[in-house]
Amino acid sequence: MGESSGTLTADERKSESKGLPTFRPVDLDAFPDVDALLNRLGFGAFVRDSVSAPVGRNHAWSGRTESGRRVFVKCLVGTVPDVQARMRRMLAFEGFVGSVPELAGHVPPLLGCDRDAGLVAFDHVTARSGAELMVDETFREDLAFTVGQKIGALHAAVPVGEMDTTLPTLPNPSLLHALPLAMYNELSFAELEAWRLMQHDTELREGLERLRKWEEKAPRVPSHCDFRVDQLLVLEEGSPVIADWEEFRSADPARDVGAFAGEWLYRSVLDIVTNRGERDAQFPDVELTHEQVLTRGAEKIERLLPLVRQFLSGYLTRHQTDPGFSERATAFAGWHLLDRLVAGAAQGQRLSGIERAAAGIGRGALIAPHRFAAVLGFEETQ
Repeated sequence: MGESSGTLTADERKSESKGLPTFRPVDLDAFPDVDALLNRLGFGAFVRDSVSAPVGRNHAWSGRTESGRRVFVKCLVGTVPDVQARMRRMLAFEGFVGSVPELAGHVPPLLGCDRDAGLVAFDHVTARSGAELMVDETFREDLAFTVGQKIGALHAAVPVGEMDTTLPTLPNPSLLHALPLAMYNELSFAELEAWRLMQHDTELREGLERLRKWEEKAPRVPSHCDFRVDQLLVLEEGSPVIADWEEFRSADPARDVGAFAGEWLYRSVLDIVTNRGERDAQFPDVELTHEQVLTRGAEKIERLLPLVRQFLSGYLTRHQTDPGFSERATAFAGWHLLDRLVAGAAQGQRLSGIERAAAGIGRGALIAPHRFAAVLGFEETQ
């Protein structure tokens, strides 16, 4: 959550007040380049008992340095070419963001980096993640509007310097024909089950191939390309900070907008088996009928869609969309749910019924985006 900011969640703040880190960080002694970087920046080494480890795919440390400065350091994890590419994109963003006044104060301040070691250091940001607010049901419509404005300003900005123009890795239609052996050998049973479901779906394969072709022909703008609510850090006064710019590049603007909508679609499906937002405090039946799933799903989606529509309203105050934007954004929202299916499968042994339900809604949005665009409010972009 908010990996590149060193954000403190509510639990971390409680733990920190007791002098206890929420997560055990990777041993800093095994990464001497971290303290070396902090020393070069003039902050001194990390004070070991102050350090916690924010959750993320990379090694990360958040804590106080010998100078008293609170910082966040991330070590990119992956193959050498992958780490180098992500580092280039992050630094390209740093060279670009100064030209977008509206993003000032809405991205984590970079303090320095060590390109060879794959390290980046940021000023510490005390905030709650958007994912926390989503779960707590405190993600407000005015926040969604403001976030939409910031993403719109990003997309409307004139590119500065060299920017990656390659398409993001996913969705990759070729993976629905066959998985590379190296990838196959690393997957869990649940992940293989998820990929098998998608590979046996001819309409889904055709939908992904169509989306990729649309993306290749779409206008290109500066884009986040990994935009999720856990990349949002919300300061105490309610101002959003957008983090994790490792995938920054020139890309289809519909990808970021669709991802935000997909986050709330996914949340609404997860809520089918909860009583969130309902007056009746009784927990719904554990085993729901097909009709109950459809009815509750529609109710949950309708309850959360105002956040998507407010985001879009804010977005349209800053950026004008192209004629095919509505269908592409809807298809990307659908892909987001399928991407969540695969990501969730990595955490379990079998796919749950609710995960399959989310994938089914994502499939529908991806293969027939013209039918789902109005539900999400994307028809307003035309």
